[in-house]
Amino acid sequence: MGFTLVELMLVIAISAILLGIVIVAINPARQFSQANNSQRRTDINTILNAINQYQDDNRGSLPAFIPSTSTQQIGDSTGNCVITTCGATTTTAVCLNLSSALAPTYIVSMPYDPLQTNASSTRYAITKSATNNRLTITACDAELSESISVAR
Repeated sequence: MGFTLVELMLVIAISAILLGIVIVAINPARQFSQANNSQRRTDINTILNAINQYQDDNRGSLPAFIPSTSTQQIGDSTGNCVITTCGATTTTAVCLNLSSALAPTYIVSMPYDPLQTNASSTRYAITKSATNNRLTITACDAELSESISVAR
């Protein structure tokens, strides 16, 4: 016995509808964005933990070059950055080179944003409060309209 053309078309149509529903339910793009945001949270906690270890070894002192009250982008070992703050478009900016103070003693290497293709900037920014020396590290490229930052 064989199948008629109508029966085959019905099976294909039902399979396509079910596949479409499954793809929408799984939403792989959203899953990748959530995974990237999880990595960003881990990275900023790693940077803050390394700074805390630096403070422990240096009698509570922060690295001297962390800016007060202004946000500055964290760069690579050469200090090259295309921007100073999240969202800024300045090309003449100097970048904060935290890896010189933290790597390899407190952190193996500076973490980079999961979508960062240019190795000149981590795409994480740091701010120090002038009143209480509280540090805030922000992920500049958080996805899904999230704001990812940690303060200690």
